Amino acid sequence: MDKYLNTSYQTSALSASRNKVLRNTYLLLALTMIPTIVGALMGINMSFGFMRASPIVSSVVMLAAIYGMFFLIEKNRDSGLGVALLLALTFMLGVLLGPLLQVALSLRNGGQLITLAAGGTAVVFFAMATLSTVIKRDLGFLNKFMVVGGIVLMVAVVANIFMQIPALQLTICAGFILFSSAMILFQLKQIIEGGETNYVSATLTLYMGIYNIFSSLLQILLAVSGQSRD
Repeated sequence: MDKYLNTSYQTSALSASRNKVLRNTYLLLALTMIPTIVGALMGINMSFGFMRASPIVSSVVMLAAIYGMFFLIEKNRDSGLGVALLLALTFMLGVLLGPLLQVALSLRNGGQLITLAAGGTAVVFFAMATLSTVIKRDLGFLNKFMVVGGIVLMVAVVANIFMQIPALQLTICAGFILFSSAMILFQLKQIIEGGETNYVSATLTLYMGIYNIFSSLLQILLAVSGQSRD
């Protein structure tokens, strides 16, 4: 009887711990949208001439800064500093949306395209969140897919910095949507099953998935629909 009660208590405690991580992850994820929006509003009104003048150098510097922030966030994920660094990163990424949003807003239907991209991103996220609670099978196979997919995408991104091929850029965008969707599903499943116990790391992964889906969807929509300028 005591053994049964102890097992029941451990199961209940484990479930409560997982629910806490999931709840904190969702709360922090919602919070990251504030600096992202503020940064994006600032980015819309900024001049990015230096990026257009030296796209290769600026792209390399940008990637180095982003991955440097990833490292610092993961290193400090168990402290308040990790949360602060995460919010700083989301602000920076919001600013970096500036050039893309400027292009979109220069079109008559640009506002609609941004709204459509945001709505599509929300649909994908909530679909993955729902799947993560419904799917019972182990999703460990997605880990290998994401490792390989991540390497292929990064090689393609770096290659296209030099080649600047529009068709390749759209292919990369489609790849990022698929990759990020799988990443969101895998991360949420990890939280639910207890494989991820740190909400800062979980939020970083989910945020980057959402960010990549939104920016990729918007680029695709601009390519296929944004034809009429003011």
